[in-house]
Amino acid sequence: MSEARKSKRVRLAVAQTPVRDDPRDVEALRNSGRQVRALMREASAQGARIVHFPEGAICFPNKRVMSVHGPDAVGPAEWDRCQWPVFQSELAAIAKLARELRLWTVIASVHRLTEPNRPHNSLYVVSDRGEVVTRYDERMMSKTKVSYMYSPGVSPVTFEVDSVRFGCLLGMEIHYPELFAEYEKLDVDCVLFSTTGISPGAVAAQAQGHAAANSYWVSVSVPTQHSATAPSGVVAPNGDWSERCPADGSPSVAVVNLDDNSEAAVEAVTYARPWRRESRAGVYAGHQVTDLRSEDRTTAF
Repeated sequence: MSEARKSKRVRLAVAQTPVRDDPRDVEALRNSGRQVRALMREASAQGARIVHFPEGAICFPNKRVMSVHGPDAVGPAEWDRCQWPVFQSELAAIAKLARELRLWTVIASVHRLTEPNRPHNSLYVVSDRGEVVTRYDERMMSKTKVSYMYSPGVSPVTFEVDSVRFGCLLGMEIHYPELFAEYEKLDVDCVLFSTTGISPGAVAAQAQGHAAANSYWVSVSVPTQHSATAPSGVVAPNGDWSERCPADGSPSVAVVNLDDNSEAAVEAVTYARPWRRESRAGVYAGHQVTDLRSEDRTTAF
C-alpha cells in the first residue's frame, strides 16, 4: 500500500477454542460446534466483521485414533471412523449463524474428497451471507500428515472483506517463510494462520517476524490448550502484538481493528513495504560500479 491508496480498515476477531481429537465422539463434535458458535456471537457483539478460528476447531483427528494400526502405532488413516454427518451438520449450523450475524467466519475442518483420495486439511471461508466463498487446503505438511492422513493442497487462497485482502495458512506452514512472501506478492493485508500450536513459543515468534518482514497483519489462532505459552492474537505490520486472548486456557476472542493508518501499521505499510518492492525490482542496478578495488576481495585496507 502507498500514500495514494485509500485507507483500509476492518474489525477482526481471532479465537482460541478447545480442540478435540476423536472424530468418532459425536458429543465432543457437537460441543466444538456449540463453542465455535458462542464465540461467533461474542465476536459479533464486539463489532467484528470477520472471525478466525484455530486448526481443528471442530476436531483435529488424532493420528493414533485414525491409524489402521492404532492406537499403538501410526499408520494409514481410516477415514470411515469419522462421523461425517456430524461434521457437516455443525459446519452448516456455523454457516447459518454467519448469515444471521452478518459475520465472515474462517473455520478449519477436514474436507472430504472422493474415495480413495485422502481428505484435505482445510480452512473454509464463509461469507456474511453464510456461503462458502473459498477454501484453503494445507500445502506444506508434517511427514505424518502427508504420509498417512491428508492430500496436500496446491495453491494459495485470497479473499476480501470490506476491501481488506486476506490470505490463509494452516498447520505447520508458519515454518515456511516463502509462503508468507508469496502472500506479500499477492498484495494481502493480513494472513490468517490457524494451527494446533506445535512449539507454540516458536510459532508466536515466527509470526512476529513474518508480519514485520512483509509489513502486513498476521492473525494467529491456536487452541486453548496452548494459551499459557502462546495465546491467540494478532501481530501488527510493525511486528508488535496488537491484541491477544487470555493466557488462562479460556475459550475467547481478541478483537482488533486492522487499520493501515494506525500507529502500528502506517510506517510499515506506507514506506517499508513499497521500498522493499522497489529494491527487489532492481533499483540497485543503476548504482553498481566497475572498480578493481570492488572486484578484488583480498584488497588490503
